Amino acid sequence: MAMNHVRLVSRNLITKEAIGVSFQRTFATGKAKKGSKGGAADAPKASSLSKEVKASTVVGANILKEGADPKIQPDSEYPDWLWHLLDKRSALSELRRKDINKLPYEDLKRFVKLDNRARIKENNSLKSKN
Repeated sequence: MAMNHVRLVSRNLITKEAIGVSFQRTFATGKAKKGSKGGAADAPKASSLSKEVKASTVVGANILKEGADPKIQPDSEYPDWLWHLLDKRSALSELRRKDINKLPYEDLKRFVKLDNRARIKENNSLKSKN
C-alpha cells in the first residue's frame, strides 16, 4: 500500500514538472527595429477586398482548401426560421406575469422549461445548504 502511494506521488510530481515546462513563457529573441514606436506595426492592415466582393459574398465562410466563398442569395432563398433566430424571447418573470391560459404554445413551452429549471436550481441550493 505504501509503495502504491509512493508511485502515485512520484507520477504526480513528474506530470506537474512536465506541465510547468510545457507552459513556461518564452520570449522572442529578435531585435526591435530602430525608430519604430511599435504602435504602427501592430495596427491591423486595411482589407484588400473590394466593396463589391464584400457585399456579394460571405467572406471567410469557405472551410475547404479548394473552392470559393459562397455568394449571398436573395432573402427568399433562405428558410423562414432563419429570420427569427435573433428575436427577443420573454424572460421567466415576464411569463409569470401573463395569464397562462392565454399564452401561445411556444411561450407556454418556454415557461414550463424555465420554471422547471428554476425549481431544480432552488432544490439543489436547498440540498447543498443542509
